[in-house]
Amino acid sequence: MRLDAYLNDEIDDLTRSQIQKLIKDENILVNGQPVAKTGYKVVSGDKISVTIPEEQPIEAVAQNIPLDVVYEDQDVLVVNKPQGMVVHPAAGHPDKTLVNAILYHCQINDDDVIRPGIVHRIDKDTSGLLMVAKNNLAKQSLMEQLKEKSNLREYLAIVHGNFKEKTGKINAPLGRSKVDRKKQAVVENGRHAVTHFEVLKQFENYSLLKLKLETGRTHQIRVHMQYIGHPVAGDPLYGPKNTLKGNGQFLHAKTLGFEHPRTHEWMEFSVEPPKIFLDTLKQLRTEH
Repeated sequence: MRLDAYLNDEIDDLTRSQIQKLIKDENILVNGQPVAKTGYKVVSGDKISVTIPEEQPIEAVAQNIPLDVVYEDQDVLVVNKPQGMVVHPAAGHPDKTLVNAILYHCQINDDDVIRPGIVHRIDKDTSGLLMVAKNNLAKQSLMEQLKEKSNLREYLAIVHGNFKEKTGKINAPLGRSKVDRKKQAVVENGRHAVTHFEVLKQFENYSLLKLKLETGRTHQIRVHMQYIGHPVAGDPLYGPKNTLKGNGQFLHAKTLGFEHPRTHEWMEFSVEPPKIFLDTLKQLRTEH
């Protein structure tokens, strides 16, 4: 068995690409010696040592990046995140994130240096609405609402295939895939995850859905739709190769609702999907 494949099975916290980099940087030794290539075949009796270097600390800094502000007051900020933008700094994406743009735009009073103000996320190639807490009062309130499922998060998605039913509920626990560590999957004893969907329009090989999140797990909609045989169109991770061409998955966080942390007034916002989403819908209608 290849060394990188063997270690990928043995070490849960590392992806195969991270393991390959550790081998290349001579942080993985076999019998006390670095190996010449990642394809080294392990044999019975090999002694393998893995050294994981200390990560360089990441800290979000203000950057002058355009920000689409939908609503703002002293406590909360609602923004429309474009496709292709990561929400907060992380390994591989140290800057040019939504957080960097927010810090330039306004002051966030939060001790979290990497995710200041962030209470929920959407994937890099998913567009749409996010609520941001500008202080501790707002952060505590918004996080509590997420926990109690009292807020509203509705998405639009173009998915593969057609449906017999008009509405549905997917209740399937999610966790890290045992086959590919970069993916999430429906797994036994995973974290509780529920997605509701409504079919808005059907085309020849695709459908337009409205989806409502009851829980907010990593990649939840994308994994749940794949699980029921209707992967999100354009999804590079969970969809088929023969799919609609775009800038990643056709998934848009259209509507966001929450109780204001200070006034307790119900607030609700909606934004249209990006141009490529609308143009693709127009094309599907023409072809239908």
